[in-house]
Amino acid sequence: MQIVRHALPALLATILAAPLAAQALFEPPTAGWVVLRSGFSPDPRVVAVRAGGFVQASLRTPACSGFVAHQPDVKLTFSAGTLPLILSVAAAGDTILVVHDPRDNWRCDDDGGVRGLNPMLRFDTPASGDYDIWIGTKINARALPARLHISEHSSQ
Repeated sequence: MQIVRHALPALLATILAAPLAAQALFEPPTAGWVVLRSGFSPDPRVVAVRAGGFVQASLRTPACSGFVAHQPDVKLTFSAGTLPLILSVAAAGDTILVVHDPRDNWRCDDDGGVRGLNPMLRFDTPASGDYDIWIGTKINARALPARLHISEHSSQ
């Protein structure tokens, strides 16, 4: 009993000190939950979002710069097939795309999509499961209208 009593404060401190990024994975998405199976139609599937937030994207993945919301914008539950999964953003301003995939990887892109300021991530062999998706901006707290494109054929 003595050991358990001393271990409890350390355990609670560890739980309370969990990173912000881990907490956000269990929260509902702000723009919607999309469920797709490989071969879906229409392709692309488009979801309207408000890009940006107050959280530094580098807290999600160090290679990323910009700002995202605490909660994911979209959760995609995907049943993979043989085609790639392509996530891209269309917006009038400079956006970033942050994704936590079913394999527990964090990925980020800034300008890899269409028109140079829009991001795109391509999963050549996507896993089945949940993809938590944040669309951010380069400027803190900016609420920029944007569209997430989910495709298996090309970036939009």
